[in-house]
Amino acid sequence: MTPHSPARTLPVVPARTRKPPRHLADLEPAARRAAVTELGEPAFRAGQLSRHYFGRYTQDAAEMTDLPAASRDALAAELLPPLLTADRELVCDDGTTRKTLWRTFDGALVESVLMRYPDRVTMCVSSQAGCGMACPFCATGQAGLTRNLSTAEITGQVVAGARLLASGAVPGGPGRVSNVVFMGMGEPLANYAAVIGAVRRMTDPVPDGIGISQRSITVSTVGLVPAIGRLAEEELSVTLAVSLHAPDDSLRDTLVPVNRRWKVAEVLSAAWAYAAATGRRVSIEYALIRDINDQAWRADLLGSLLAGHLVHVNLIPLNPTPGSKWTASRPESQREFVRRLEEHGVPVTVRDTRGREIDGACGQLAASARP
Repeated sequence: MTPHSPARTLPVVPARTRKPPRHLADLEPAARRAAVTELGEPAFRAGQLSRHYFGRYTQDAAEMTDLPAASRDALAAELLPPLLTADRELVCDDGTTRKTLWRTFDGALVESVLMRYPDRVTMCVSSQAGCGMACPFCATGQAGLTRNLSTAEITGQVVAGARLLASGAVPGGPGRVSNVVFMGMGEPLANYAAVIGAVRRMTDPVPDGIGISQRSITVSTVGLVPAIGRLAEEELSVTLAVSLHAPDDSLRDTLVPVNRRWKVAEVLSAAWAYAAATGRRVSIEYALIRDINDQAWRADLLGSLLAGHLVHVNLIPLNPTPGSKWTASRPESQREFVRRLEEHGVPVTVRDTRGREIDGACGQLAASARP
């Protein structure tokens, strides 16, 4: 989601050769109990530690007063190591939209965005440092892939947002994260195991997880067909969002290069199978690009492909990125696109461009550090 021009990036260690230290959020509850007993503590300490992290959003040993003083530091050091350090935070919308640039243990950079609305708080999280999908209109895709994030690194972005809300630091008073969208940096289904682990940590009830409803989680993909099939078998109630951006293979091959492997028909077939297996409406993400994919005939083609299916279209006015030759559609083209989809009976909305001023909107995340 975020580009800055590459002014200065922090040095990144060849991260693929190193793994993040083990963290509580990487482990299933049974594995947490085993880890605690290996440290010479009774198994129930795992539940106490989990409640502090997932329920109270703390990893500061000094605040864990229900743990023996002699054990706190050792447990926190072994199971709550610092994984993400806030390098910079930008705010807009009177403080209710906040983008955080995180530095990982090995110097990789990722970003997350917290967006508070009157009726909900949504966290947009990254699943990879960078992205390997190479979509030319997306700043993240142009940056390339550094590495996958771990389950704990993904989950930690949400815990950090929850901590900020609980403290009352976001205008509107204390609150909680109600929705999570995997629409930050990276292709979530290219980091499948860690993303599924993070979904379970976010949705398992406290103390095992954060306790967010599965139906309030959205997992986005450019269309990795085999992984969509795996997701359908997970027995989760998350929303699948498919970043389509073109209804025809000739254009989508350019806009979404993975289309050269899995064509539009295959991607949509996998999406309909997901909807059938889960009963969940599929979201089709479509960035409107002036004179590229916003023609009326493409709206009609998209409408004909989607009509009659359990689907909703999110039209996204293209957000500006440095050096891009493309820009958002004209207002009249956008209105006509919406009208034609509605004529096909396809539900459609135009996405709110929250965070554009701080390079925190869709397609803008690039994670650069400034001097």
